[in-house]
Order: sequence, then structure tokens, then C-alpha cells
Amino acid sequence: MGNRVAREDFEWVYSDQPHADRRKEILAKYPEIKSLMGPDPRLKWIVCMMVAVQFLAFYLVKDLPWKWVMFWTYVFGSCINHSMTLAIHEISHNTAFGNNRAKWNRWFAIFANLPIGLPYSASFKRYHLDHHRYLGGEGVDVDIPTDFEGWFFCTRLRKLFWIMFQPLFYTIRPLCINPKPISQLELINVSIQLSFNALVYWAWGAKPLVYMMMGSMLGMGLHPISGHFIAEHYMFLKGHETYSYYGSLNLLTFNVGYHNEHHDFPSVPGRRLPMVKEIAAEYYRELPCYTSWVRVLYDFIMDDELSPYSRVKRRLTGEVKQE
Repeated sequence: MGNRVAREDFEWVYSDQPHADRRKEILAKYPEIKSLMGPDPRLKWIVCMMVAVQFLAFYLVKDLPWKWVMFWTYVFGSCINHSMTLAIHEISHNTAFGNNRAKWNRWFAIFANLPIGLPYSASFKRYHLDHHRYLGGEGVDVDIPTDFEGWFFCTRLRKLFWIMFQPLFYTIRPLCINPKPISQLELINVSIQLSFNALVYWAWGAKPLVYMMMGSMLGMGLHPISGHFIAEHYMFLKGHETYSYYGSLNLLTFNVGYHNEHHDFPSVPGRRLPMVKEIAAEYYRELPCYTSWVRVLYDFIMDDELSPYSRVKRRLTGEVKQE
């Protein structure tokens, strides 16, 4: 458990990310993929249903013994809340109401944020689009761990703790790598979320609040679904910086596992990403992929060649336009 990993720095490259060129090549050959772009009319109803389910869960757990509150928090609440974060990921690409109603998407994301307990939807939008434009970009892409994370979490035990506390690092990392002025929408997001949390506590007490907050923390920590954090871009194979996952958990995560397809076509809603893979099969068939996020977590912890440093990183040149 004490073996240190071999990496002492990120994998620095001096080429552009592969997704823009592949997108152009695929669209030239299969222009029908453009018809897959645009909003998913089902998304808003699915999100509303999930929010309603969590509201019902808040009411049901208020009288349970604490041991059962924690049990259902991990078994059920963590799955729903992590799924809600990925719904917000979908909405950040304007797939709920389309690009022509961008503000509707922003407000709907704040609504979807309510059961999560932690106000993050407005900030996520700002940083996530930078992640797509400047994948691996130094000082811009906050999905890349800090140097401290790469240096310190370098043993199996430390990597285990790093995964357990992923939500904390995702919260702190933007402040260290790419701090931005607080926007009005972020302040609104925080005020609405804190007011909602206070209302839940006033109506039903502490147990629903613990169920809500701990569900988010546990669901994004050491949890099968959180394997996607590692699977998406950590370099298990040299020369590959994005990986897709084709397993059953895509059903709970809006097909976020189709990650090569998503970065190639971020305007295509998750529900239609399998169609991209089917149409342009020859572009994705030979790319390395996963079928188990649990196995990804296990391999990341146990493989002494892997660490938070196992990311492709590039220095950006030219003008950088951020959200």
C-alpha cells in the first residue's frame, strides 16, 4: 500500500486535442450526424421526475433510524444525485431547451441542482465549456489535477483517499488553477440552493438534509458511478487522452460513458451518442474503451504506474477565449 507511483509529472504534449479534427473528418463523411444535434425533448421530463423522486425521498427518510438513513443515502440517494450532476452536464450543453433558449437551460440547471444540496450548476457551466475547448490546457482546464494532487497522492492508500474525496478536490481546484470573478448567476444559484436547504431542514429536520448532502458527497466519491471521473481522461494507455465506457451504468448517467463521441460532438445529446458510434463505427471501433467503471477504479488504485499525474497536458498558444 506504500509503493510510490513512477510518474513525477503530467504527460506533456505539443499537439492539438484530437476531437476537433476527428469531428471535421466524420462530418465530411457522414453529414447526417448534424441531424442528431439539438435539444432532447425527453431530458426536461426525466430531470423533473428525478427531482420529484428525491423530494419524495426527503419526506420518507425523515422518520427513519439514522442507520437506515445512511444506508439509503449510499444505496439510492447517491445514485440519483450523481445522475443529477450528469443531467446538469447535459443541460450545460443546452440540450434541454436548445441554443436559442440558453437562459432557460441556465435556470433549469439551477432547478436540477436543488436535490444535490451543493450549489454548483452555474459554475460548472463556465468551467466545463473551457474543458471542451481547451482539453488539457494548462491554467484553463480545471479537470486536470493540481501539481499538489499529482505529487502527494502517489501511493495506493493515498489514491484511495483521493478518490473518496473527489468532490472536495473538484470544488477547490478551480480556485487554484483558473479562478474567475463570481457571476450574478452563481450568486443566484447559491442563494436559491441555501434557501432550499433551509426550507428542507425547517419542514422535515436534519435527516433529509444529511441524505441530500451526504448522497452527493458519497455518490461522487468511492462509488461505482464515480469511476467515470477516472475513465474519461486518465491516461491508462500512452497516446490516448479520452476513453469511452460502454456498460450498463450509461443508463443512469445520460450516456456520459460515450465520452469520445461526446467530445467529438458536444452538441449531440447523450441519448443520441450511441447513434454517432453506430454511424461512424470505423472511427470508434479501434479506440480503447471500458466496460466496467468499478474495474477502472480498482486498476487506478492498484496500478503503481497510475496517479493524478496520468493526464495529458498541453500549453496553449494564441488567444484563449474563456466562458
